Amino acid sequence: MSSSSTPHHAAIKKDGIPLGKIAGIRVYLAYSWFVIAGFTIIVYGPALLVRMPNLGIWAYFVALGYALLLALSVLVHELAHALSAKAFNWPTEKIVLNLWGGHTQFESFTASPGRSVIVALAGPVSNFILAGGMWAVLSSGVLGGVAEILANILMWANLLIGIFNVLPGLPLDGGRLVESAVWKATGSQDKGTIAAGWSGRVIVAALVIWFIGVPLLSGAPLDISLMLITVLVCGFLWMGASSSINHAKLRSRLYLVSAAGLAEPAVGLPNAASVADVLAVSPAGSPAVVICGPDGKPQGVVDPGAAAAVPPEAVATTPVTAVAHALAAGAYVPEWSKGQELIQYLARLEGGEYAVVDHNGTVTGLLRQQAVVTAITGKEARGSGRA
Repeated sequence: MSSSSTPHHAAIKKDGIPLGKIAGIRVYLAYSWFVIAGFTIIVYGPALLVRMPNLGIWAYFVALGYALLLALSVLVHELAHALSAKAFNWPTEKIVLNLWGGHTQFESFTASPGRSVIVALAGPVSNFILAGGMWAVLSSGVLGGVAEILANILMWANLLIGIFNVLPGLPLDGGRLVESAVWKATGSQDKGTIAAGWSGRVIVAALVIWFIGVPLLSGAPLDISLMLITVLVCGFLWMGASSSINHAKLRSRLYLVSAAGLAEPAVGLPNAASVADVLAVSPAGSPAVVICGPDGKPQGVVDPGAAAAVPPEAVATTPVTAVAHALAAGAYVPEWSKGQELIQYLARLEGGEYAVVDHNGTVTGLLRQQAVVTAITGKEARGSGRA
């Protein structure tokens, strides 16, 4: 961890409350987790009080214990993902427990269909093991009272978490089965992700029909709590599935993103040049003209309209800097840059134009943000700024 306090506090603010490290993996409790904890206490506390009136106010503390046990179950689930990934040397950045359960964030790694399935299914398997362990404890008859109630709830919660997560659609773990099957068949992970995303959408539709549509059509009284949970969970699943589909579509177009391929032709001129020099190399506004400093680094781009508007008698005495606008600091890229590497580099730069240079530092092109956005999305960019 950096010795600077700023990144540390920024991480805490973004990810939540740091709980420490397990097997070298940072674990955070997101502030949104307190929402589901509060919901659990409000819903389960009164139900427990009806079942065991002698508990009194302690029924709500037992409900809090239930919420904590659920968080522990989710942590075991996410750790199973992380530790199985570690076996394949996939580095894990962090685990975050949140409103929707939790997520494991990995760093860069190279996946394969088989390994992706193993890492994905490790989570549900851990929940089935926990459920089986609780069943064995309950079957022994050694527990009673509140302990038995919590163990019973923990057993059923882990069983349901495991079953729910193996449903074959993203963002659920079972979606990796669909993704990997299509990936293996087509050789394209992106096609697999899109298929698994649509499978996730089908699951959302099925859940809405089963838990909301059927009761409404049958005239049965609605369970408001169940309906609310269904809407929240299905909303989360739909957003996750849609996000997976959109990201896969963007990834599938990354091969189109190339500095050399997307740049328009350009030539470089020293910043001591005149408008006459510009008109000599670019008489009709093409190729683009990039002005460079004494060190050869790109500094600005000539405005063809402004250069053409200079009176003929003044072109030789008007400096090129008078008809150019500045490039952002460091806004130049090697002509061999492409794909994700180029996207990540441009994301760190200001402005919407970038000079393209060859191995010798000579300007060969001008890359505009609009061309990059169009290549990735297939849609025209509406504005400028960061790529």
